[in-house]
Amino acid sequence: MALLKSLRRVVMTPVIYKYPCRNVAYVQGQEPEPKIREYFYYIDHEGMLFLDDAKMKNFTSCFKEKKFLHFFFTRVRLNSTNRYREDFPFISPCGRERNFIRCDDLPIVYTHIIRDASGKEKLSYAHAGDLLTVDFEPDKIYMAPETGRVYHPAWERVGKIGLIRSKLAIEISKHFEFADGENHPPTHFTWKGVKLKLDRDWVQDSILKERLMH
Repeated sequence: MALLKSLRRVVMTPVIYKYPCRNVAYVQGQEPEPKIREYFYYIDHEGMLFLDDAKMKNFTSCFKEKKFLHFFFTRVRLNSTNRYREDFPFISPCGRERNFIRCDDLPIVYTHIIRDASGKEKLSYAHAGDLLTVDFEPDKIYMAPETGRVYHPAWERVGKIGLIRSKLAIEISKHFEFADGENHPPTHFTWKGVKLKLDRDWVQDSILKERLMH
């Protein structure tokens, strides 16, 4: 029963800490100062990248070229500029271009578990295959009881945390144990036949903690 409820949360529970989704005045490609151009993007909870003002946001309208995705996502970081920070909390700077980003949840969305040439497990993100990966740390998987969404560490410049897309999260959640009760984060995770005690301390140092408090 606890497993069934946890899977339902992963699939059905809406995120409660979205970034603001207000009408923001901008024009794609605007020049706020000489030789500086600004563009605006949106990343959904599946990790797909769109122009923010695209009327239809689905697989046919997202960016798919892997080299572009690699170029864009390797530059993503928290928006520390004085422009659009509240509504576009992330940015991917590229020379004289400022690419502002808002998200359904987080900009880094892990989509698949793959193996590199040496057989080491990696998490692939942003639908770029093996061009964008991080080491998979199964003992640091975290499920937020408030939303049912599942997370994994990321690097500091993006807030130290990334989202695991729902399809992969459902598979992972089948192997959770909730020793503290189903209203708390899972305590253990069995991966490849090995039962792991989950390290949840890293979450306290990520942007997720701050967002859940608001």
